[in-house]
Amino acid sequence: MLTGFTAALLLITVSELGDKTFFISAILAMRHPRRWVFIGAVSALAVMTVLSVLMGQFASLLPEVYVRWGEILLFLCFGLKLLYDATQMPPNACLAEEEEAAETVMEAESKIKPRRAMGVISQAFGLTFIGEWGDRTQITTIALAAANHPVGVSLGAIIGHAFCALIAVQCGKFFCGRVSEQKLTAVGGSLFLLFASLGFVRIMGWMG
Repeated sequence: MLTGFTAALLLITVSELGDKTFFISAILAMRHPRRWVFIGAVSALAVMTVLSVLMGQFASLLPEVYVRWGEILLFLCFGLKLLYDATQMPPNACLAEEEEAAETVMEAESKIKPRRAMGVISQAFGLTFIGEWGDRTQITTIALAAANHPVGVSLGAIIGHAFCALIAVQCGKFFCGRVSEQKLTAVGGSLFLLFASLGFVRIMGWMG
């Protein structure tokens, strides 16, 4: 359980900081009460996590050796891709994510501009849920839940998501200028490779 919790907490936190849904929460928090945005975003991320863990539990019905190797290969691919992206990343990469998030929020509010608490919560929920569906963090959660204790993965992922959402609504507009997206991406890639290596050591011990 501790392995799944630790992996989910670290991988989700590093992956979520500075991504599109992070800036969606930050932009919404500049326009509406922060507590409402936080409730909507965290609710969406928690629901997404539970659904992803359930998907992972279905995947765990496969032979364990396939699940373990699948997790290792997935983390290896994510890690190598993130490290490559870090080397190719322009200085304004974080700004590009912020601009994309701003366009998403503007498009949503051009149709319906929420005024009351439930409207803001619903908007934050919907935009966050749609933005996260099929994202790397969802796939990571599915893979972790397939190979580790589902409760540990759920708790780690939800806490990681909540931590990032809290940063977004409290100080998201200052984040981009103070944190290097390139370094954050490199750290994320390194973490994925680390957990791929740990998984390889574990499966070698299990098969031996």
